[in-house]
Amino acid sequence: MNNSNIVEEFNDYRSKMNDEILKDNNKIIKRIFNLDTNAFAEGALPKKTKELMGLGNSMVLRCDDCVRYHLEACYKLNITKAEVVEALSVSLLIGGTIVIPHLRRAYEYWDALEKTNQ
Repeated sequence: MNNSNIVEEFNDYRSKMNDEILKDNNKIIKRIFNLDTNAFAEGALPKKTKELMGLGNSMVLRCDDCVRYHLEACYKLNITKAEVVEALSVSLLIGGTIVIPHLRRAYEYWDALEKTNQ
């Protein structure tokens, strides 16, 4: 994936496959998707905090798709790069050096988000 299309390619694929998955109308899958959406809604914790938590957990769990999703959500919530980097640094501390490859890809994706939305 080149940097100029990384955001578009990720979102197109994610959207296409989510549509395919939801076509089967499986009750459990639909409930999990709904739970995921509602977990990040405004509540006792603001969305910004929840997205940074989602980003951090995704880094430690080493889920690149999840990291991309939460990076984009953070970007859309006007979370600064400095805030994202600080959250990523905590994830690196908790997750250890095995998280470094995911940190690289997170930086690459954030850079692509900034270039795509200029």
